[in-house]
Amino acid sequence: MRNRSAGQVAHSTVRPNRETRRQAPIRTFLRTADGIPIDSVYDPGAVVYESSGSDPDTGHSAARDLVFVVAHGFTGDVDRPHVRRVAGVLRGYGAVVTFSFRGHGRSGGRSTVGDKEVLDLAAAVAWARGRGHARVATVGFSMGGSVVLRHAALEPGTVDAVVSVSAPARWYYRGTAPMRRLHWLVTRPEGRLVGRYGLRTRIHHREWDPVPISPTEAVPGIAPTPLLIVHGDRDGYFPLDHPRMLAEAAGDHGELWVAVGMGHAEHAADDALLARIADWAAVKAG
Repeated sequence: MRNRSAGQVAHSTVRPNRETRRQAPIRTFLRTADGIPIDSVYDPGAVVYESSGSDPDTGHSAARDLVFVVAHGFTGDVDRPHVRRVAGVLRGYGAVVTFSFRGHGRSGGRSTVGDKEVLDLAAAVAWARGRGHARVATVGFSMGGSVVLRHAALEPGTVDAVVSVSAPARWYYRGTAPMRRLHWLVTRPEGRLVGRYGLRTRIHHREWDPVPISPTEAVPGIAPTPLLIVHGDRDGYFPLDHPRMLAEAAGDHGELWVAVGMGHAEHAADDALLARIADWAAVKAG
């Protein structure tokens, strides 16, 4: 795997003589393969029209064909300010689909903390394709970062680029205080009550059966789809051995960026880093 500091990417070309206009987002509930309703938002981003005057109502506009599908971290949801901020940066580069994982926000079901959430992402990717986009890039954070890796491996060819930010490499990690607190939240009845009423996250009480393949086990199956792994050197949840394990498993088909001074996931990814991620995906998705 190629190892670069964050930001060393090629830049996409902006064509001159075009006009951009904003269209209203679309909010709806998607249905997963196992029947869970998923609260989702499609933002067309900055729709581009030729300066010769194509009519946005005719359907013949030159809209960007790239769409980002954003997979948030555990206890996030589509309405959280940090998720909306991520979407706001990415829509400068293409359309954006955001959604709440099962058990989060207004979505149905209960969280399985990264297992069945692959079905939620699959429904969002299918919706993005259904909006007419030729290129789909998945961008996941923390739990969502593990989900985009497993989804790309389990459903090869459904996406054109994958970005995993602050993801774990292996399951059941308890090596940091934040992860020990998270395990209490997930495994203890009183923890799940805190999740439901304090964090708007309904967590399933059942343990995984079977245990899903780990992110590290999934990564080799992503090739040849371009893969970017991003991790902060100050991540308080998962130390740097996690992204390095993922990088080793990926081999030469992806890139690893270690972001200096960055903490964990969406809250720690600043707008400049998100813009560089978007630019990388715009180039690598073809």
